[in-house]
Amino acid sequence: MRNKCSQPDALAALKIRLEALDRTGGRRVDTAPREGRDNAFSPLAAGVLHDLYAATPADAVAVNAFGLGMALRAASGRPIVWALHEMMGQEAGRPHGSGLHEMGLAPRDLLLVRARDAQSLLAIGEEALRSSAVGAVLLSAWGEAKAFSLTASRRLALAAETGGATLFLARAGAAPCPSAAETRWSVGSCASEPLEGGAPGRPCFSATLLRRRGGGATGTWIMEWDRDGRTFRAPAPLSGGLVPLAAQRPAAASGTGQRRAA
Repeated sequence: MRNKCSQPDALAALKIRLEALDRTGGRRVDTAPREGRDNAFSPLAAGVLHDLYAATPADAVAVNAFGLGMALRAASGRPIVWALHEMMGQEAGRPHGSGLHEMGLAPRDLLLVRARDAQSLLAIGEEALRSSAVGAVLLSAWGEAKAFSLTASRRLALAAETGGATLFLARAGAAPCPSAAETRWSVGSCASEPLEGGAPGRPCFSATLLRRRGGGATGTWIMEWDRDGRTFRAPAPLSGGLVPLAAQRPAAASGTGQRRAA
């Protein structure tokens, strides 16, 4: 995982790294679909912009994880560029190698860039999208900012169309606003089902498609992330068992008896 800060020299270093990827065509990784793949989110258009909004500020981690999963699906084995707004890192935490591994992503296949402000984040996104070797770009931002204008989204959409990479703009602490995005989503976290032996369950999300460019069906899906298959899938059906009722307790404490007449 390459970690760069959004200083001018770091942006220049990012350009050098992207140029190297362009020369080599990007290193391929194994992302072949496995049994049990669920296509609830397919087909999502590639080479375009998709807006992802956290349902509440507390869902910032969920929208970032969801965006990373979507980027993994869209990258088709090519490297992913993840640009993280410093405020998002402060509010929701910064990426960790073990967490990326649990998502099924090798850190060496991720180029991580830290952006101090919204303008830097957008500039990083445009630069990454121009590289034909990049499979997907994830921009994670916190809060409202004038920089996220309709004009800025059009620039990002054009850069995605030119380079061919798919862009996911994940925002928390912000209300949905007009943009040139192909789709707009609201993402929240859901309780996961424990695995065998009481092990922590798979990450689970509630994803609502709010808008699709040009119209089309919308809806809400409850989906969990399958690390081995690198895809989203429907959670396993509940067993149907009921929680047993507590043993019936006496109506009155011992020794109180019935009230006597005067």
